[in-house]
Amino acid sequence: MTQPAVLQDHSTELTIRGLVLGVVITLLFTAANVFFGLKAGLTFATSIPAAVISMAVLRAVRGSTIQENNIVQTVASAAGTLSSIIFVLPGLIMVGWWTGFPFWTSFAICALGGILGVMYSIPLRRALVTNSDLPYPEGVACAEVLKVGGAHDESSGQTAAQAAESSSAGLKAVVVGSVVSAVFALIVGTQIFASDIARTFAIGRKGALSSFDFQLSFALFAVGHLVGLWVGIAMLVGFLISWAGIVPWFTSGHEVVGSIADTAQAVWTHKARFMGAGVIGVAAIWTLAKLVKPVVSGLAAAAAAARVRKAGQAATLPRTERDIPIHIVGIISVVCLLPIIWLLYDFSAVGTLASHAWLLAVSGLVYIVVMSFFVSAVCGYMAGLIGSSNSPLSGVGILVVIGAALLLVFGVKPLLGVDAGKALVAFALFATAVVFAVATIANNNLQDLKTGQLVDATPWRQQVALIVGVLAGAAVIPPVLNLINQAYGFAGAPGVDPARALAAPQAALISALAQGVIEGNLDWSVLGQGALIGVGIIIIDAILRRTTSASLPPLAVGLGIYLPSSTTLMIVVGAVVGWWFDRRADRGPRAEPTKQLGVLLASGMIVGESLIGVALAALVVFSKKAAPLALVGEGFGTAALWIGGIVFTAVITAMYLWITRLARRQVV
Repeated sequence: MTQPAVLQDHSTELTIRGLVLGVVITLLFTAANVFFGLKAGLTFATSIPAAVISMAVLRAVRGSTIQENNIVQTVASAAGTLSSIIFVLPGLIMVGWWTGFPFWTSFAICALGGILGVMYSIPLRRALVTNSDLPYPEGVACAEVLKVGGAHDESSGQTAAQAAESSSAGLKAVVVGSVVSAVFALIVGTQIFASDIARTFAIGRKGALSSFDFQLSFALFAVGHLVGLWVGIAMLVGFLISWAGIVPWFTSGHEVVGSIADTAQAVWTHKARFMGAGVIGVAAIWTLAKLVKPVVSGLAAAAAAARVRKAGQAATLPRTERDIPIHIVGIISVVCLLPIIWLLYDFSAVGTLASHAWLLAVSGLVYIVVMSFFVSAVCGYMAGLIGSSNSPLSGVGILVVIGAALLLVFGVKPLLGVDAGKALVAFALFATAVVFAVATIANNNLQDLKTGQLVDATPWRQQVALIVGVLAGAAVIPPVLNLINQAYGFAGAPGVDPARALAAPQAALISALAQGVIEGNLDWSVLGQGALIGVGIIIIDAILRRTTSASLPPLAVGLGIYLPSSTTLMIVVGAVVGWWFDRRADRGPRAEPTKQLGVLLASGMIVGESLIGVALAALVVFSKKAAPLALVGEGFGTAALWIGGIVFTAVITAMYLWITRLARRQVV
């Protein structure tokens, strides 16, 4: 086991310069993540690229340490998870309740929920980090990056030249990945390169339909590299279940309404996606069932630490075991809950819900408190198992919104008129958004605390840093959402051009579930069929893990079923190529540095394309043109397809070869 570095100077762990640098990175990465998540239905982890940027910047500052760089990535990591609020919040636009994102309300949801997530994760730390054998792949990877390139002290195991060159190479990988993906996205905007390769076709004599859509996206490719082979294969299995099973089955022998593409898409939207929701829901429940024992032990350990402090023996606790004291956790939690109940009351105090605003506010608060803790545990466990990027936030949203909608149907709907359905749907989404904000940060905090454990960091300092990151991320999310809403809109929202709208797949699914439950027209049989598929996948995954080195993560299969194939297939390609790259690196002289640079290159690809997406959204808004950079017309489509595909393949190959050479040139 790798030994943690020794902290030599406590004063250079939580510093003003580290917090400021972390906030700047957070603002950029949050904007990128919001756009990418709305487009693709996935967000990316920002810890590793933030750590590399921090090491490159702070290396020029005297006295920087691994632990200070760890604080920077802790602050910036909020961008990777708090931005997942986009899986719920756009639903209020889609159901026609909001026309934009009010800044202070949206900020409060993100900030208050995020701070609660930090507080909830504190009693979970000992259960899921300290006393757990969970692998925490992203947390461990980030710790290794920090150790390789971020220290001036002797405990890093590197000479000054080695540390400087490692940091420089890592920064080059992030910058090159960012620039290349950004340039490619800009050329796609000119329409000289095609954006995707899509086909819908019939199978057999009964007219069964299927489809595929490869999106030429460096960001999606990079996500595949980061999630790994088995998650990629699981998503491919989900795609095959959806497009080689469910869609052909329901279209076989049925009349085509409109084009074959419209028919296939309608079946996928109304049948396959809801089965995927059932798979994800079962996977989340299964995770929760496995967590009861470790959660209880974590709470007991936190209580024991509190008793030690009260006995005046706080100094006997190792510094690396000092969290924010549990009584302060309680106080901060109550301080957050008070404005949350006001938000719930203010949201329901207008229109058809006004007569029962206090009932909704109080019951909503109770629901948020209870569900937030449980979903924090689920997400924390899954972050430890497969990483923050792959934890079951989608499944959490599905379970939470269905639970909220059912409670409203049985507890409040009978007290209101028949026209209250839309308002109740909006309230269910609003309450779910708060729970979601809690879950995202609890999920992220545990990953960061694992990194901190490996580099000898102080937990309470990291927890403070994450609160700073939450506030920074919460400030930038509403204006970016408004910008994107004005430029493109969200699929299914009133008055939005579907040809330009961003899919926002999770928000669309979660709002559809809320509407279906409250309006009484949800096809529960489809969800049930998905749940049965999920049970089967859980069994297969358990058998694979016991008998082989393979796995089939049920959550990833569910994602493959209900994410658009334009998202899924390129992720699968990236997972396979990333696996091949790592295997090839293992046969070379500098395996680990090569693989680390591959991770950083992939992170850069995501950042570059996503930031260009935000910039293009601003250009669309200000120019009032759907394609302001277009240089060619639709007649160039076939040529653009070939040119884009060839260039995409060539550039990917060239970048991986360059990364391999860069790793081998480092000082040994």
